[in-house]
Amino acid sequence: MDLNENKVDEYGKRIHGSSEHQNEISELSKKGYRLLKENRVKEAESCFLAILEEIPDNNYALVGMGDAERKKHQYKSAIKYYMTCLEHHPGNNYALFGLADCHKALKQYSQAIKIWEKYLLYDNTNITVLTRVADAYRKVKDFEKSKEIYLQVLEMEKDNPYALIGIGHLYYDFREYADAMHYWERMLEVTRDNVDIRVLTSLGNCHRKLKTFEKGLVYFKMAYDAQPRNFYALFGLADCYRGLNKQSDSLIYWKKILEMDPQNKVILTRAGDAYRHMEEWDAAESFYHQALNIEMDVYAVLGLALINKAKGNYAEAVESMQSLLHNDPKNQRLYLEIAECYVALGDPHAAVLTLQEYQKLGLRDAQISEFLDELRQGNG
Repeated sequence: MDLNENKVDEYGKRIHGSSEHQNEISELSKKGYRLLKENRVKEAESCFLAILEEIPDNNYALVGMGDAERKKHQYKSAIKYYMTCLEHHPGNNYALFGLADCHKALKQYSQAIKIWEKYLLYDNTNITVLTRVADAYRKVKDFEKSKEIYLQVLEMEKDNPYALIGIGHLYYDFREYADAMHYWERMLEVTRDNVDIRVLTSLGNCHRKLKTFEKGLVYFKMAYDAQPRNFYALFGLADCYRGLNKQSDSLIYWKKILEMDPQNKVILTRAGDAYRHMEEWDAAESFYHQALNIEMDVYAVLGLALINKAKGNYAEAVESMQSLLHNDPKNQRLYLEIAECYVALGDPHAAVLTLQEYQKLGLRDAQISEFLDELRQGNG
């Protein structure tokens, strides 16, 4: 936050020396803040340091240096300047704001909250600070406090975009997707003439989570039309088509992502999955192997095992999936797939033992239990 330049003159009353010298200091401070606004950080720092050489406790120069360091993402250095300012001027709002913002940038959210709350003692209607406090409470997963402050802001300013986006993220983080959509849809109304792509993809993601994929496509298409190379729009479209089992459509967008990021192993395995579901084994294997050439990928190994299973190579499939169990012993799907392979190999006893291994972990799953019952009845 920049200081109000008009307030710089007020400090002149405290500067010792001639009125001419006071004016020089005041003008130097104003120049420093002007340069900061223009992102001419080094030149701004020269102005503030010149002041501090003469007046080490000058609050405007100390905050100015803090702001300059913050612009350079040198948050620890910025903190020192803000703290020095607060030692001499405990109620300086600008130092408090900058200090809190530094702690937020360092992901020290609890400290940021304490400092912003000090700021609010002097100015409890500052919407910018209130939304930052709500954001910080969201980061530390204090749902009720975060919600309370976002709603306080929305009472003060009905369509405040930061509060609408923030409370949407709050509900999304706590898997309350319908409530998240309520606020993001309102945000969409507010910004109808200048829609934020992130709001569109966030709404699409809610529908992905709710498995209402057709509705999700609407928002992802809007995002894609606005930014055809937007990763989240492309991923959302691909994943919605995947959810609708429209594998050939999903492939269009997986491949668009791979054009931009050919080494993305997650997307390579998703493309492999699409081809596997379409029973295009060679293409699927090619994508899985590309993923594995980058690094070990559980889903690529599983995909190759499932191709072996589909081709009737049950022993090879079992071997691959057994190797995955060492690192993922609670993966219910692996036990089911291995058991099915043993049944296909004519060894239902091995299938029963496999499913029992899952239950010995203290886990319960309806599919596992049903499959076990079928196997026992068949053997009975």
